[in-house]
Amino acid sequence: MIIFPAIDIKNNNSVRLSQGDFNKINVYSHDPFDMAVKWKEQGGTFLHLVDLDGARNEEIVNRKSIEKIAKNIGLPVQVGGGIRSEKRVEELLETGVERVIVGTIAIENKELLKKLVSKYKEKIVVSIDAKNGKVALRGWEVISEVNSLDLCLELEKIGVKTIVYTDISKDGMLQGPNFEIYEELSKKTSLNIIASGGVTSMDDIKRLNKMNLYGAIIGKALYNENLKLKDVIECLQKE
Repeated sequence: MIIFPAIDIKNNNSVRLSQGDFNKINVYSHDPFDMAVKWKEQGGTFLHLVDLDGARNEEIVNRKSIEKIAKNIGLPVQVGGGIRSEKRVEELLETGVERVIVGTIAIENKELLKKLVSKYKEKIVVSIDAKNGKVALRGWEVISEVNSLDLCLELEKIGVKTIVYTDISKDGMLQGPNFEIYEELSKKTSLNIIASGGVTSMDDIKRLNKMNLYGAIIGKALYNENLKLKDVIECLQKE
């Protein structure tokens, strides 16, 4: 299982939010590249960047930070956050990132999603953010009536290979992931599943790993030092 250390970027700072709330924000570094170096030094092999300004701006506000990491860190990087057009996908791939994560368009613009998957193949990852099994849109500000499992099955038919599944109620709360949904997704789809939200303890890591998930994103637990990335990676190597 790949561990993806998360770097959330806002105004070219490395920050963390609780449950996606822009009023609950902590700044960890004024240069996100410093965080990328830290996670690489601790054994990270793939970085997960979130452009928190992406959903609210036409231009890539954090392009400077994303490009600096993607072109200089020497690790593959995936980026998500407000990506709703092919132009934005192209611009991010031009910065050197390995994969682009889209979310809202998986509900609102299936034709565009099909086009992107056809053109960019596995460089397109779909993020599914859900609350009580219903998919959230537009930076978690809108909860739809779409069932998250149904959407996953549909994405599989479209040709999507990898998803990031976040249970919003668990994100940033340090209370453990929603194991039930990951188990269900693992059994009912052949998607590469990246777990996100609430990964807090070594027990969480071991349990997710036993489900044969593709990966897990860890954010707040690393920043608060509930978990040390080096220890997590060593643990997985022994499993």
